[in-house]
Amino acid sequence: MAEQTPVTGAPPLQTADRVLNVLLSFDRERPEWGVTEIAEEFGLDKSVAQRLLAALAYRGFLVSDKRSRRYRLGPAVWHLSWVWERGGGMASLARPTLESLAGAVGVNALFAVPDGVHMRCVAAVDGATGPLRYYVLAGELYPAHAGATSRAYFGMLPPGDRAVLLYGRPMARFGEHTLTDPVRLEERFAEARREGYAYSEGEYDPDTAALAAPVLVGRRPVGTLTLAATPEVLRPRREQLVAPLLQGAADLGRALTPARTRRAPHRERR
Repeated sequence: MAEQTPVTGAPPLQTADRVLNVLLSFDRERPEWGVTEIAEEFGLDKSVAQRLLAALAYRGFLVSDKRSRRYRLGPAVWHLSWVWERGGGMASLARPTLESLAGAVGVNALFAVPDGVHMRCVAAVDGATGPLRYYVLAGELYPAHAGATSRAYFGMLPPGDRAVLLYGRPMARFGEHTLTDPVRLEERFAEARREGYAYSEGEYDPDTAALAAPVLVGRRPVGTLTLAATPEVLRPRREQLVAPLLQGAADLGRALTPARTRRAPHRERR
């Protein structure tokens, strides 16, 4: 007779869901968790929480501080994120929104994520106006101080974080419209934060105008959705393009937001 699989206290899918919810609880606001905190957050017995955290640590998804007995994300998470990004994971999630937006408004749409003191384009779709460059936009870097694509993201950062990244280092001028004065840059960042989007002409590329909005996961900016074309094409349509751009940024933010469960309705004891 075939060996029977032992029956556990919880269905396999329920156990997997519980493990994944615990893993997703590690984020920028809560980079560390203790056993008691996890137990209280998900309504678990402390012994169950301990086993879940220990299992994740055994596989490298978490690491434990032996002195504080608190857990942080481990190297296995970095490995999966590396494989996902190199395999086009971010681009594949963004592309449907880019295609829909570019098709609806007729100009180029792109999605960029922060990369040090730059924004890096991870995906782009041409609109009816045709390609913006003679080369593929994916991979292109946009400096933090020049252009709407960067301003829409960096304008959402706390002033201290932005100052560490931008100021106290040389800032190149790419044309007569490039700003390098910190005071004027802060005014433009404040404007982008207040309006919820940014507009630029010729700040990075003299022949390009851009209209960009931050993409948020919760309240945290993770990238920028941008419409780009020549100034002659984009300038007269600037106001009418704001609404579809903001809607596209909201749609993309939802696509990038992981589903998670917090605080189980009752304590589960196993």
